[in-house]
Amino acid sequence: MSKIGKINISIPEKVKVALTGNNINIEGPLGKKSLNIDLKTFDLDIKDGKEISIKPKKIDQNTKRLWGMNRSLLNNAIIGTSKGYEKTLELVGVGYRAALKGKQLNLQLGFSHDVNYDIPESIKISVEKQTILKISGPDKQEVGTVASEIRSFRPPEPYKGKGIKEKGQYILRKEGKKK
Repeated sequence: MSKIGKINISIPEKVKVALTGNNINIEGPLGKKSLNIDLKTFDLDIKDGKEISIKPKKIDQNTKRLWGMNRSLLNNAIIGTSKGYEKTLELVGVGYRAALKGKQLNLQLGFSHDVNYDIPESIKISVEKQTILKISGPDKQEVGTVASEIRSFRPPEPYKGKGIKEKGQYILRKEGKKK
């Protein structure tokens, strides 16, 4: 049995959920999201527009694996369209700074050139101070992907801790060489 799959998903007041064929359309104040769920394998129950439950038609190894994942994807889409997701990145290092230039994020990361990153349509990036970036959007996966791509330009190094890291991320530090 799936521990996560059994839990019902509550729908906030501002969010509308509609089932058309195999697609679930979720519409909220922050955007729209469409999910494809296999209705041959799962039963989807929308109770008065307040709660959703997902149950497999027959329980076997394959459906047990997919049950919790489908429930989590549905829950993430509902949270994303109502509240949204946010990640905070910190630039650590002398001369490391970020600036917004239209639809591009300009990063100075100690290279001989600036790094320009094109911001996707559904993602909002705000620069607080010059060393703190806030990435927000309705899609959890896309917010995480953008944060990961930005971090990949200069991952934190273990000796001085310089680089781009997530807020609260612990960097395993190494001791430098001794005389």
